[in-house]
Amino acid sequence: MTATATDPSARGLRAAFLTGVRGVAPLLLGVVPFGLVAGVAAVEAGIGLPGAVGFSVVVFAGASQLAAIDLLGQGAPAAVAIGTALVINLRMLMYSASMAPELAPLPRRTRIASAYLLTDQAYAVSILEFRTGAWDLRQRLALYLGAGATLWGTWQVSTVVGAVGGAVIPDSIPLGYAVPLAFLSLLVPAVTDRPTLVAAVVGGVVATVGADLPANIGMPLGAFSGVAAGWFASRRARVAPTTADHPTFADGGHR
Repeated sequence: MTATATDPSARGLRAAFLTGVRGVAPLLLGVVPFGLVAGVAAVEAGIGLPGAVGFSVVVFAGASQLAAIDLLGQGAPAAVAIGTALVINLRMLMYSASMAPELAPLPRRTRIASAYLLTDQAYAVSILEFRTGAWDLRQRLALYLGAGATLWGTWQVSTVVGAVGGAVIPDSIPLGYAVPLAFLSLLVPAVTDRPTLVAAVVGGVVATVGADLPANIGMPLGAFSGVAAGWFASRRARVAPTTADHPTFADGGHR
């Protein structure tokens, strides 16, 4: 039996999809100029409109896309550009591992196909909703697709506009600031306790210090360092109350 317009499950899926769309919508303010930068960079690197569109559709990853375009524009071998993009995108392994328990019951081919839409923004919106909202499995997938598909469409259009009209964008418009602002808009809402704050600070410091390391290795180093620091901080937070429950000589207790 197919779902109809009055079917509660259909309304639930639509509501979940639209929740994903609404969740990612404010982040598009940073994604649009980011996409414009990617389109302009592709043209300036000599790749042209077909290359810009190809990168956006196939790679669909802002930071690694810009890095690969820059390397190809400098005459670097394709293998180097691909390797650099893969290194930068290692953080997706952590994102997918975090989301796996939420979507694990889905068929494997569905999970593989939906992985294409995994981005920083789609992950942040989805994982926060998964952990705070009462969504069933199909609704979680619909929510994730709502966020991912909205961002995908915005990114493709922005890249094409940047590639076609980049020459007429005034230099006074600081499009380059869209990249860090887009990531900051994801970071700030996610910092909700001490472990996440520790993870954000450690990851940011390591990534900044390692910014000049070869092959853009500073970004994944920062990501893994932040995860490790946050994990240790969360373990310490769990142990602290247990330790505080045991009286000491200072409060008249016994060891």
